[in-house]
This record gives sequence, C-alpha cells and structure tokens, in this order.
Amino acid sequence: MSDASAPENYRVLARKYRPADFDSLIGQEAMVRTLSNAIDTGRLAHAFILTGVRGVGKTTTARIIAKALNCTNADGPTINPCGTCDNCTSIAESRHVDVLEMDAASRTGVDDIREIIESVRYAPVSARFKIYIIDEVHMLSKSAFNALLKTLEEPPKHVKFIFATTEIRKLPVTVLSRCQRFDLKRVEAEVLVSHLGRLVKAEDCSAEEAALALIARAAEGSVRDSLSLLDQAIAHGAGSVTEDQVRGMLGLADRAQVLDLFEQIMKGEVAEALATLRTQYDSGADPVVVINDLLEVSHWLTRLKVTPDTGIDTLVSEAEKEQGGKMASELSMPHLTRAWQMLMKGLGEVRVAPSAIAAAEMVLIRMAYASGLPSPADLVKKLQNAPAGAAVPALPAPGGVPAAPTGNAPTQQAPTAQRSAEVVALRAEPPGDHPKHPMPISFEKMVALFQAEKEGILATVLTDHVRLVDYKSGAFTITTTGRTPNDFVMRAKQCLKAWTGADWMISIDQQAEGSTTLKEQHAARDQKRREETLDDPNVKALLEVFPEAKLLAVRDRRTLEEQIEEAETEDAGLDYSEDADDKSEFDF
Repeated sequence: MSDASAPENYRVLARKYRPADFDSLIGQEAMVRTLSNAIDTGRLAHAFILTGVRGVGKTTTARIIAKALNCTNADGPTINPCGTCDNCTSIAESRHVDVLEMDAASRTGVDDIREIIESVRYAPVSARFKIYIIDEVHMLSKSAFNALLKTLEEPPKHVKFIFATTEIRKLPVTVLSRCQRFDLKRVEAEVLVSHLGRLVKAEDCSAEEAALALIARAAEGSVRDSLSLLDQAIAHGAGSVTEDQVRGMLGLADRAQVLDLFEQIMKGEVAEALATLRTQYDSGADPVVVINDLLEVSHWLTRLKVTPDTGIDTLVSEAEKEQGGKMASELSMPHLTRAWQMLMKGLGEVRVAPSAIAAAEMVLIRMAYASGLPSPADLVKKLQNAPAGAAVPALPAPGGVPAAPTGNAPTQQAPTAQRSAEVVALRAEPPGDHPKHPMPISFEKMVALFQAEKEGILATVLTDHVRLVDYKSGAFTITTTGRTPNDFVMRAKQCLKAWTGADWMISIDQQAEGSTTLKEQHAARDQKRREETLDDPNVKALLEVFPEAKLLAVRDRRTLEEQIEEAETEDAGLDYSEDADDKSEFDF
C-alpha cells in the first residue's frame, strides 16, 4: 500500500474541504461584503472579532482575512487571495512566522498576553501585516484583558488583531468597543444541503437528498457538524448515503411517523399512539428524540396556523405539507399551545426518568386524555349559554367517543369532567340572598371570620399589623404598620362581600393613632391571666409542694367566640369576676 492511500493519511471532510477563500465560504455574505468594501476603500480596522455558534467558520474566516491582507500576488490587501504564494500556503498550514495563532482556552494568563505586547513593537519578517489570531478569546482572564487594552486600542500600523469566540457576552465592553464585530450566522438548511451535495459528488459517492436534509437539520446550521455527520454517513453506508441509514445512525424517528403519532395523540387514540411509539423505539429511536420531534411538530403546526407561509419549506415534502396543513386547520390554538406545554414538561421527565420509554408513554397518555378536554374559554361559553337547570354538557372522552350526556342518561359518563364543570358552574354563580355569615358586631369578630374561613394571610395582617380607629357594621377605619400587602383592602372587601353579602367600606388613615393591635391585646390578656393564675391559692400551694415547677402557659378551653364575647363584655364595663364556670387549665 502506498503512503498516499495509507489510512493514516486520510483527512476528514471538515479539514479536507475547509474554505480557502471568501468565494468558498458559504452562508456569510454580509460579512464578505463588508470586508470587500473595506479592503477596496482602504478602511481596514486594526481589530476584528468574529462570533457565532460552533462550526460556522470563525477560525477559518480569521485565516482567510490573514491571507487577504498578506497575499504577495497582489499590490496590497485583496479580497481574493491567490492561495498559492508562500504567505498564503504558510498561513493555511498555520506555520507563518508573522501570523500567530493562540488558543485562549489553554493560555489564559496575563503572562501569555505580555508576550504579545512585547512582540508587537517589531515589524513583520516577510508579511505585510503581523496578525494575531486569538481563538476562544472569552477564556482570557480579567487581568489578561486589562493588560491587552492599551495595545488593542493603539497598536502599531503593521499589527492586526483577529479574535474568535462563541461566547460574545463574556467579553468586557472595553474590548468590544475597540473591535469591529462580525456575527457569523447559522448556515441555512437549504444552503447546507446544496453544499453537502457538491461534496458528495467530489468524493465520488452517492447520497439521497432526503438523507442530506436530515444531516442538515441535525447540524443546526453548523457546517463542521454537517461535514462530520456526512463523513460518518459515508462510512456507515460504504459510499452510499440513504435516508434510512442516516435515521438509524442519528437515532431519529421517521418524520412521517412523527406526524402520524402527533395526529393520533390529538385524536385521543391512545392504543395507536403507544403502538407507533413502540415501533419507533424498537427501530432504534431515542424516546428523548421522539418527544423533541413532537415538540418541533407542535411548533411547526402552530406557526402554520398563525402564518401559513411557514409551510413553504424545501426540506418538507409535499405529503408532509398537505398533512400538516390539514392538522393545523383542524386543531385550535388552545389545543396546540396545551400540547406544547405538556411536551415541554414531558421532555424533562423523559430525560431524568429511569426508563425513558416508560416516561415517554406516560407523556403520550396524558396528552391523549387531555386532547378531548375543551379549552377554558369553550367551557365558560358552554356554561354561560346553558339554560338554568339544564344538564351540564358532557365532555368528549379519549378515542373520539363522546361521553354519555348528563341528566337522565345512564351513569356510564365522565364523572370527573362532570364534577369539574359543576364546580366551575358553582363558582360562577353570584352570591345569593342568604349570606354565609351574619354581620359581625365587632372588629374582633370580623377578624374571626377570616380565621374561620382559612384566610390565614389576611387574618395575620388584621391581627398583627392593623390598629383599629373606628368600627361599625359594614365599615371600619384602620391605621397600618406599613407591612400590609398592596391588594389588602381589595381582597378583604371581596371576602367580606362573599361571606356577609354586603358591600364593606374599608378606610386606611395613617394619621390616626388607633388602638393597639389584636396581637398586642391578646398578649396583654394572656399576661393578665398568667398573673391572676399565679395569685390563685391553689396554684400557690402547688408551687410550694413542687418548688422547681414553673408555669409555662395558661390555656383557655373556651371557644374563640366565647373569648371574644368575654373581651367585649369587659370592654363594656361589666364585672366578670364572679363567673362560676372557670374554664382555664394550666401547663407546668
């Protein structure tokens, strides 16, 4: 075997077909136009920064710029470097003495930048410009960036800086303001498919266009990723790239099957959907990828419904366009958005579940059973349009079979849906003529309503952070300590209206002094009861027998209503000291 055909001399497609000039650089027309005009007019910046996702050509573009500035077959900088002179060939091979490439991921310190600062003062040896290419520049330390700032702002005329990064937001603003920025965009799928087709012919191989479309879609706009996948697909198919081979290699489900699966889910066909999922899983499809594909279908159908022009896509077959258009017209926007939300939640569950396929099946089952439920807006309309006393309309069950109607129909109906509709209808009814509670005659009894109705937040605010100024039936004035919620008054009015059936007037007067808070009143009452208990002869005798005993608490066995009535009686000036029924108990 000759050295030329030796396996160790093989170069992967991503390196073999790396662009050597701007004409072979695909998908970055805006940047090429800007650089071309800058070179033609002599308005070259002293520092460039190239940003974009991985594999779109940042480092390659940096080398092309270096060749364009230093090509010796032109009188000056040119947008079309020859690629054959000594400077062009040595730059392409990363061995030019005046074009220095540095990986900031491995050389992050200020000492590495100090070497650049000390070397910029010297003129280039053989090139027109001395060029410094720093890849992954966002990895430099803060001190390294600070050390570079002065040189980056005022470099010698023979020095050019070219930075490349995937994390442009991690760069200091002081660096960005000194550079001319170029955002390299993701390469469109159609452009990638055309590019891959040319490379397949150059490699004397064959590939189906659908297979190349799958590779372009999986690459997500990265040229390097698409070439790596194509290299793998050619090896997988021994020179012939087919759609089925690529799907098996990538672990993808058939897009037509994914559309069928989504349609089965939205129709509530649980058994058919589970069978389709299991078939894809047995064929090697990853459950995470299947859920992700369903998410893409949900997004695509939603866009089809909002903007029908979305269906004009060269990567989508005519059958898919027809099926997708029909589905988009039949499904409502609430159903599509609900499917998106359930799939988003399900995707996280499938990723962390011990059994991915089991989690994916549970996601599909939930979606299928939810597909027959109406949207909240539809449910409200049904309830509003239903005559008084009429039966609640039954909700469709999964599988497209309607549930039995309510009323005198058999009991084989959807009880959960019926109960839910009844609850909604109950909550929608306005308060009747019979209030739930009588009008409280005191502020303390009114606060007791909030405690009895489990409105803990409002009850705490009224007890701890409110001082009463004036109270009468249906209206009261308070002053607050500044710790009340912004919507406190509105919520309190709504609750009192629902419980008493009357409209309440609540005023806040911060200038008024007000009485002590209920919390302070309760504390004073407890302290008084504690002192009275310690003066009790029986308690004193008990403490003499057990000198180490301590009175921990005095608990009142009366109800809250009885305690409030006693407090109101004491406030009215009545004597309660002759009460024969003492309901206090002590904790020692």
